[in-house]
Amino acid sequence: MTVVFGAPLSPFVRKVRVALAEKNIPYELNPVFPGSDDPDFRALSPLGKVPAFRDEHVGLADSSVICAYLEKRYPTSALLPADPAAYATALWLEEYADSKLFHVCTEGVFFERIVKGRMRGAPVDEAKVAAALHDLPAVCGYLEQQISTGALGGNTLTLGDIAVATQFVNLQYGGEQVDAAAFPKLAQLLARMLARPSFADCLAGERKIMGG
Repeated sequence: MTVVFGAPLSPFVRKVRVALAEKNIPYELNPVFPGSDDPDFRALSPLGKVPAFRDEHVGLADSSVICAYLEKRYPTSALLPADPAAYATALWLEEYADSKLFHVCTEGVFFERIVKGRMRGAPVDEAKVAAALHDLPAVCGYLEQQISTGALGGNTLTLGDIAVATQFVNLQYGGEQVDAAAFPKLAQLLARMLARPSFADCLAGERKIMGG
C-alpha cells in the first residue's frame, strides 16, 4: 500500500497527493504534523518534515524527491516533459513555488493567520503578513509572464503548475486572492487547476478541516 504521511493543509503534502491523483495511483493518507514523533513517520523523515512517503519499493521524504520518484516509477500521465528545456522550466517553477511562493503565500499569510491565529490562538504578526502581501504583486507578475498557452512554461500540465497552484491554495485559506484584473492569465490558470479532480478531491477534505 502506498502511504503519504503529512498534514492535509501543507502545500507540500497537497503537491504529492495531486501528483498521485494525476497518475491515478491509489494511496492512504496518514495525517501527521511536522515534527511528529510517530515512529513510522520519523523512520522515513529523520528531519521531521512533511510529507513522507512509503510504497512497496521505497521510503522517502521531501515532496520534490517523492514527485521525482513517482515520475520515474509511473511515467504515464507525465508531469515532467521530455523536452530538455521544458523539463528544466518545470523543475524551476517547482523550485520557485517551493521557495518564493511558500515564503509569501504559506509562511507569510497562511501560517500567521491560520496556524498561529486560528489554530493556536496566538497573536498574528500583521507586519509579517503585510510584508508578504507587499511581495505578492511582483510574484504574480513574474508568473503571469510565464504563462503561454494554458499552462506555466508551455501548453501541458506539469509539476510546476501543481507546485504553484498548491501554494496559492494556502494564500486563499489565509483570506487573500490573486488580483484577477491585474493578473488575468494567472487567475484563470489557478481556477482551472483547482477545478481539476486531483485538486478538487483534496480541497473537499481540507474545507472540512477549515470549517467551511
